[in-house]
Amino acid sequence: MTQFIHSATPRAAAIAGILFSIFFAITIILIRLSVPTDPTTVNDWTDATRSQVGLALRLMPFAGIAFLWFVGVVRDRLGEFEDKFFSTVTLGSGLLFLAMSFIAMANGAGMLAIYQATGGQAMSAELYALNRSVMNQIFNTYGLKMAGVFMFSISTLWLRTGVMPRLLCYFTYALVVFMLVTTSQNLWMVLIFPAWVLIVSILILVLTCAVKLREAKMA
Repeated sequence: MTQFIHSATPRAAAIAGILFSIFFAITIILIRLSVPTDPTTVNDWTDATRSQVGLALRLMPFAGIAFLWFVGVVRDRLGEFEDKFFSTVTLGSGLLFLAMSFIAMANGAGMLAIYQATGGQAMSAELYALNRSVMNQIFNTYGLKMAGVFMFSISTLWLRTGVMPRLLCYFTYALVVFMLVTTSQNLWMVLIFPAWVLIVSILILVLTCAVKLREAKMA
């Protein structure tokens, strides 16, 4: 584990992970709170909360940048101990998760743009319900599963190399099983992933500080 945290690089991964967690969670929360209970209702969403939706759309690119930085730094620290198979699965699933998140948010941005350009006249209840269903499917059915694959593969790398605590890896496996078998379309489910990234990032910071303190006492 010392090999992973014995530099300033892990702090960069931790900071990037925390930023991703915050930006992504705020985005999902804003979107979820902006969606009315009735899926056929258009004006209740766009009139009362389109500023919140606009903020969420602006935050998502920054969440994506932070996530890419988090993945890159974490993989870089594995170095020669990195398993090519699991590294490929980790990178691929991470990129797929991010791409699907961008597609879902672009779908929402398109709906908002149509409403703002036409005053809601071109946004029928059927079109709104369809786009909302597509966003839910992308996030919950596909994005959440890819996030689970990412968590499984990177935890396997951590377990094999010993760069992170075994308890975290086993906890991650349990979360992955839950994420893969769940069929809920509740958008709150997506918050499992940023919460996990936040836990990992905080743990990296704690371990880094612990090593620094131990080195300072030995000096």
